[in-house]
Amino acid sequence: MKKSIANPDANPDADAAATAHLSPSVRWALASLSLSMLLSSLGTSIANVGLPTLAQAFGASFQQVQWIVLAYLLAITTLIVSVGRLGDLTGRRRLLLAGIFLFTVASVLCGMAPSLWLLIAARAVQGLGAATMMALTMAFVGETVPKAKTGSAMGLLGTMSAVGTALGPSLGGVLIAGLGWQAIFWVNVPLGILTFGLAYRYLPLDSAGRPKPKSDQSRFDPLGTLLLALTLAAYALAMTTRDGDGRGSFGALNLALLLAAAVGGGLFVFTESKAASPLVHLAMFRAPGLSASLATNALVATVMMATLVVGPFYLSRALGLNAALVGLVLSIGPVISALSGVPSGRIVDRWGAPRMVMVGLIAIAAGALALAVLPALLGIAGYVAAIVVLTPGYQLFQAANNTAVMTDIPADQRGVISGMLNLSRNLGLLTGASAMGAVFAFASRATDISTAQPEAVATGMRTTFLVAAALIGVALAIAVGSRARAARPACTSA
Repeated sequence: MKKSIANPDANPDADAAATAHLSPSVRWALASLSLSMLLSSLGTSIANVGLPTLAQAFGASFQQVQWIVLAYLLAITTLIVSVGRLGDLTGRRRLLLAGIFLFTVASVLCGMAPSLWLLIAARAVQGLGAATMMALTMAFVGETVPKAKTGSAMGLLGTMSAVGTALGPSLGGVLIAGLGWQAIFWVNVPLGILTFGLAYRYLPLDSAGRPKPKSDQSRFDPLGTLLLALTLAAYALAMTTRDGDGRGSFGALNLALLLAAAVGGGLFVFTESKAASPLVHLAMFRAPGLSASLATNALVATVMMATLVVGPFYLSRALGLNAALVGLVLSIGPVISALSGVPSGRIVDRWGAPRMVMVGLIAIAAGALALAVLPALLGIAGYVAAIVVLTPGYQLFQAANNTAVMTDIPADQRGVISGMLNLSRNLGLLTGASAMGAVFAFASRATDISTAQPEAVATGMRTTFLVAAALIGVALAIAVGSRARAARPACTSA
């Protein structure tokens, strides 16, 4: 990892010229990875739109049916690092194929579920498959794509994730209207079969395919896995569970869960420091590049979640848009994200990942400031203009940050580090939904934000994105400090 950080301005033009065209087999392998990313993101967004229908179908409350989404997200969050590590130990190809198979079978079971709780259980299994696909998809880039094309590959994966997020609500609505709620799960089946076929045919065989002697350094860590899963589950539940008072308040249960997460985190660190073959090698965090990338990834995800949490309320309450127009305006972000992913990856290949991390963060900060100022001045046009700045910056940051982390890392660590990258993003999204929502509610000074006055909502919007810009300022400081520390040994040796 230090190799890629020690030369932050390295320009890969020479390597890019030598590998300007990917072979057909590499393209098909990349297609299988892209479909894996599409399926896992589609699995989240397509279920959200079906919650009202599912509540009616099962005669359940919203608090009950929201577990259809939460079970999926919790499975991903709690297990993504563990399945990444398991892939490093047992072979990433076979585990990715197992994850695709599990996701596809679970999709069938979701569509056949006769009761709400069986549907929730099937969604948890589907989440396990999605965690496997998310963790190992990025890890496979280093084995399938030339190093000079890593940024482009990461940009493509970002595009497919955005496409899945953008496509889910509209596709889900059409399927529910035409075929019933079961179709939002069964649509994954043909896509899953296609993905499995491409992955089986074109992904490279595991180098660990032949039996190897067992050693203390190549064993799975069940205790660390359990502690990490329980810690992450407690934190995720603390961020998503709310008291049933109609206002989504943060109560004693949430504080207890946060305390449990803190205790679990301490026990996990202690256990890993003593384990012969830890789930996560704590020494990795001494490298400033990895720690900084994970921290900035979480901060950026926190800020991006604010657009999804705050945006709908501002557009409907402050600007007075109806539901159709709110949906149309909110779709602009994912569409821009889908269009800017591949170009962002190419820019990263051309100019280098560390430099583009900075540019991406600056663009996100500018977009957050624009969201704090422009909508109040220009209305819808100001909101859209800010999104046009913020979203490409996010895609550029994602492509650059993922490339910086995943380039030149040891092959036996790709799965677990890819899992940690995805985990940091998921934790940022969970934190953003809770923390930035709380900032918005506090700044609006409304007991019920859904009935708040337009002026109060506008104030909440402005304050929330000023805080968001400050968080990106912290992320920039972390990135600059990391780059300076990484360059210092090079300067000394010179």
